[in-house]
Amino acid sequence: MNPRKVLFVFGTRPEAIKMAPVIKLFQKHSDRFNVKVCVTGQHREMLDQVLTFFEIEPDVDLNVMKKGQGLLSLSSAILDGLREAFDEVKPDAVFVQGDTTTCTIASVAAFYSGIRVYHIEAGLRTLNKYSPYPEEVNRQLTARIADLHFAPTQSAKENLLDEGIPPREIWVTGNTVIDALLLGKEKLNKYKSSELDEIKKIIQPDKKLILVTGHRRESFGDGFREICLALAELSKRQDVQIVYPVHLNPNVHDPVKKLLGDIPGIHLIKPQAYPEFIWLMNQSYMILTDSGGIQEEAPSLNKPVLVMRDTTERMEAVESGGAKLVGTSSEKIVKEVDSLLNDKVHYEEMCSSENPFGDGSGSEKILAAVLEKLI
Repeated sequence: MNPRKVLFVFGTRPEAIKMAPVIKLFQKHSDRFNVKVCVTGQHREMLDQVLTFFEIEPDVDLNVMKKGQGLLSLSSAILDGLREAFDEVKPDAVFVQGDTTTCTIASVAAFYSGIRVYHIEAGLRTLNKYSPYPEEVNRQLTARIADLHFAPTQSAKENLLDEGIPPREIWVTGNTVIDALLLGKEKLNKYKSSELDEIKKIIQPDKKLILVTGHRRESFGDGFREICLALAELSKRQDVQIVYPVHLNPNVHDPVKKLLGDIPGIHLIKPQAYPEFIWLMNQSYMILTDSGGIQEEAPSLNKPVLVMRDTTERMEAVESGGAKLVGTSSEKIVKEVDSLLNDKVHYEEMCSSENPFGDGSGSEKILAAVLEKLI
């Protein structure tokens, strides 16, 4: 039997991280699969860092991103670029991941081209189409198109079943972000970089490290202002230091620099490559974030997560006790951080929660499912 040609399409750093272990595993089975990789470049610099770390060389690079580009023009550019990519590669199936614009538009393009779609991290829902925006609608649209759905948890599977997806098309695999994290930690043992050396210089071992990330569209404006006010208040504590890799989007970067740029105890650093960020997560005492991936990763590192959003499509993390929704109210954020800093029992309870997103075998389960169906 000739190897089946599978095309992995992704464009952002989170997609690359979660796709990487699956790509590496499928590449090991060259007798069954001819693996091709297409990147859209939706995140450029951050995407390239992940590709380098995991030693993945794209076969096609659409490089679609332009300064100030909105969702309409981005979607159009991806759709047009994939038409040419599909003509060149002629895949039997296309893998997409998550809930990005790249994910959904690649699914539409594959459907229009008569190509099967396999969706990694399927079934996440908030059931509020504006939170997160546009990700919630992206994943619902992708579910209507996908032929195989790889759900990270039983709850995600139930969401798909509720929407009428046939059970024979759904596999519960765990989330491949755990596979990537474990692979990344292993590689980190031999990893060296000047960037990591610089980070190590600013860390004060006698203080508790609060790691912060934030980038969600729904927090632009007042949301980020409230987050910054909370961090400014927390920085007054003598027992903590705050490290905040600031997203490059001007809607994030500009207010954060303006409100926090000159405050002692707050280190605003550039977005970090994946290995440096793994190191920071591992060194942290707790994490404040609006990122979906971090909600999945942190429990495997025994780090409490305060989610600066009003909703999350990863309620399993909240239900397991490892994460808590705190919204973007400065008062609420400060209260919850103080509770973790002051209450050792509460802190240990969050640290000891079991990761509901899997044990690092997600890629193996995806491979087994595809071999069973064999496209």
